[in-house]
Amino acid sequence: MIKDMLKLFITNRKALLGVIILSIFIFIAVFAPLIAPYHPKQSSDQEGKFQLRAAPSSKHLLGTSHAGYDIFSRLIYGTRLSLMVGIVTGVITTFIALTLGLLGGYYGGVIDDIISFINNIFLVIPSLPLIIVIASYITIRGVWPIIFVLSFTGWAWGTRVIRSQVLTVREREFVKVAEVLGEKPLVIVFREILPNIISLVMATFFTSTIAAVIGEATLEFIGLGNISAVTWGTMLYWAQNNAALLYNAWWWFLPPGLFIGLLGTSFALMNFAIDEISNPKIRKR
Repeated sequence: MIKDMLKLFITNRKALLGVIILSIFIFIAVFAPLIAPYHPKQSSDQEGKFQLRAAPSSKHLLGTSHAGYDIFSRLIYGTRLSLMVGIVTGVITTFIALTLGLLGGYYGGVIDDIISFINNIFLVIPSLPLIIVIASYITIRGVWPIIFVLSFTGWAWGTRVIRSQVLTVREREFVKVAEVLGEKPLVIVFREILPNIISLVMATFFTSTIAAVIGEATLEFIGLGNISAVTWGTMLYWAQNNAALLYNAWWWFLPPGLFIGLLGTSFALMNFAIDEISNPKIRKR
């Protein structure tokens, strides 16, 4: 079944476009030193110091910042951390949601009651204010604290959806047959239930990754991250702090905003494709 899902995923146009866009970002992140003309914190070369707030030119494709940094180089290098935060947070969040969803949905009883109670609390509390409050109390600034905050606050929705699907799959005949044959619970969960909810797990990962990319940029933008790091979020932070709109310096904020939007679009396209693949009625349309 998983092989069939992967085959359908590859042949789906939306999924293919999403994979192509994501592959481009991964290529940029891996080969950033070869693509970027300068180091992200380099403000001079053999010809002397870079001009401050320079407009886009042949030497600086996206101009320079208030400190004389080449914005195109910072955009390329910023892909590394921004992409890492999104994917790592997506993996952690999906793992937590999958674990809790399987435990609560299959075992039920007291375990399900406890998980559902905690899950409902996280669902009721607005996520963005919660993220900001937790991040503001963390004294260590950097990428990993942001990953921790986003992972800690982002698992509830996925847990609720996965749990509800597990409750449905648990009542199907092949699961009941496995239980009658004396299969161990873990074997039933990973061999019978998990393959049948793999599309939902993938959708949870894509959704969590999109939220993480936007969440990281938001925290960095309001100064709750490491402002000395080179990410798309810190680029927006410095653009806002140095009045980019006042100087009409669109090259300070438009490129990182566009990259955030494109990365989010790639995951959204793959998420839409998962919906089409898992729902034959949508696929037929």
